[in-house]
Amino acid sequence: MKFTVKLYTPNDFDVWNLFVAKAKNSTFLFHRNFMEYHSDRFHDFSLMVFKDSVLKAVLPGNRVGEVLHSHQGLTFGGLLLEPNIGFEQVNEMISAILEFLPKQGIKQFNVKTLPSFYCKSAANEMTFMLQNKGASLAKTFMVLAVDYAHPLSIHKTKLKHCKRNSDMRFVIKESTDFSLFWNEVLQPRLQSKFDTRPVHSLEEIQLLRERFPKNIKQFDIFYEDRILAGITIFENELVVKSQYGATTKEGEKLRAFDYLFIHLIKHFQGKGKHYFSMGTVMDDSFEQGYNPGLLKQKEELGCDLYLQEIYSLKLA
Repeated sequence: MKFTVKLYTPNDFDVWNLFVAKAKNSTFLFHRNFMEYHSDRFHDFSLMVFKDSVLKAVLPGNRVGEVLHSHQGLTFGGLLLEPNIGFEQVNEMISAILEFLPKQGIKQFNVKTLPSFYCKSAANEMTFMLQNKGASLAKTFMVLAVDYAHPLSIHKTKLKHCKRNSDMRFVIKESTDFSLFWNEVLQPRLQSKFDTRPVHSLEEIQLLRERFPKNIKQFDIFYEDRILAGITIFENELVVKSQYGATTKEGEKLRAFDYLFIHLIKHFQGKGKHYFSMGTVMDDSFEQGYNPGLLKQKEELGCDLYLQEIYSLKLA
């Protein structure tokens, strides 16, 4: 029996989430409770692929006119696959999807791939098939992450300052309340430095924390009861990501931000994580297309460079 493709509906909520929990290339961001916190902003067009009435793959997506995106409200996406699935099966699935989409009026398919270090096992089938079907590489992002399989390679200058600042009596706290960091550090810093605001409002991040208390965490660093910096963590099974990070001007002078980062890198290494991701450094306001200062900072904290690709496939 061939693979069949259908659109996700709210009736599929539990089936979808059960599949996401076991997929080999998934994170909690693909849980419907995460995807739907901003459902008012996107026309959901997520796909489910079945064989003999058994769900074999899902694709989080949203539609804009005649274009399907592998969801623009998420950092990454693509076809989420069950463990131990063979390449030929994935090939048949993608063929079924590409046959299904034009019937729905879709003329272009854009996919933002999942960085390789998020996968429980290799999951390159879709990338190969997109290239094989003639998809063009629309853009490549640099993603920085610490690989715990290797000894930490934090720059000696940062380690020296960290050791010196250990006498400062900094206090690091994990908090369930994001308001202090959002209101006193993150929002003012983004506004003054970049004239922007966080992707998530305070209300949204608090809502997501309530839905995913084991995955979304806030760490703040204080000196004499004054908050100096904070880092918001998105924690997955194998990977920890610093989703937000910011410091006050006082924290910058005291190098509290680096101190907090180094503390968390070592903290999650001790918890058996495989990677500590610091996200991308892409920034179109720079001539190079990325922020060189931010790149240097993340490299000096021990990050290696990984690639995240966006592919675009014309269907008509």
